[in-house]
Amino acid sequence: MAPKATKAEKKIAYDGKLCQLLEEYGQILVVNADNVGSTQLQNIRKGLRGDSVVLMGKNTMMKRSVRMHSEKTGNNVYLNLIPLLIGNVGLIFTKGDLKEVSEEVAKYKVGAPARVGLVAPIDVVVPPGNTGLDPSQTSFFQVLNIPTKINKGTVEIITPVELIRKGEKVGSSEAALLAKLGIRPFSYGLVVLSVYDNGSVFSPEVLDLTEDDLLEKFAAGVSMVTSLSLAISYPTLAAAPHMFVNAYKNLLSVAIATDYSFPEADKVKEYLKDPSKFAVAAVAAPAAASGAPAAAAKEEEKMEEPAEESDDDMGFSLFD
Repeated sequence: MAPKATKAEKKIAYDGKLCQLLEEYGQILVVNADNVGSTQLQNIRKGLRGDSVVLMGKNTMMKRSVRMHSEKTGNNVYLNLIPLLIGNVGLIFTKGDLKEVSEEVAKYKVGAPARVGLVAPIDVVVPPGNTGLDPSQTSFFQVLNIPTKINKGTVEIITPVELIRKGEKVGSSEAALLAKLGIRPFSYGLVVLSVYDNGSVFSPEVLDLTEDDLLEKFAAGVSMVTSLSLAISYPTLAAAPHMFVNAYKNLLSVAIATDYSFPEADKVKEYLKDPSKFAVAAVAAPAAASGAPAAAAKEEEKMEEPAEESDDDMGFSLFD
């Protein structure tokens, strides 16, 4: 029988394993392991086997190993992990897709009863209906101010009751009642707190972003850059088209208000002198798009007539 390893030997082995994982994996999920049992944790390890490794340990030991490994290798990006090692946490080293690994971890949540003194992670609501309890059990409901009635020899809850609110501690009466009703209101499992990706640390909510979300945020950023550039008259790639259009509009305004002119301004002045041309242009567009037989019959006649000036010849739109 092999001799049992001492504490010092266990610490050396743990340090070596953690340092090896830091070198081999660039992606790490920092998870909270409150109320997670050994059997549940073993099932998670099996489910992630292949491209991920779950490592639990004391925070002081993990911080020490990370700090010493960073000093040894000269790679300070590992130090970003140290502020994340707070509370009952563990590390999931992975080479797979971070979102898929996070979703796989979430599958292993299990139901748990409400134990006395436990802080409720969610609101607990007792639904209305027949409880199956005999009338002698009404004292539990009376203590908690739950309205009941006797129906066919059993206690029936009349209306839904919010028994415990999120963040409150579970009392002995609440725990006893939920146990009698067979309600297991809470579920526990590894919860992803932070994501470490090759030196960068971000919230797990980032993993839920889709391509549409990224495009929307990028468009919002471009819009803000454009607005700021226009406000301070600083040229940027995003604001340049608007600046050119605005400058062109200013030139047209000056030309219309004065005797100065240029070819594009001459055409604008011509339209302003004869507003009926606006009506002609507006009527011609829907007529061309209607596809009526009469319009098709006159197409050949129009081809023989000289073409009139259109908005396209002006190189701009009057309604910009």
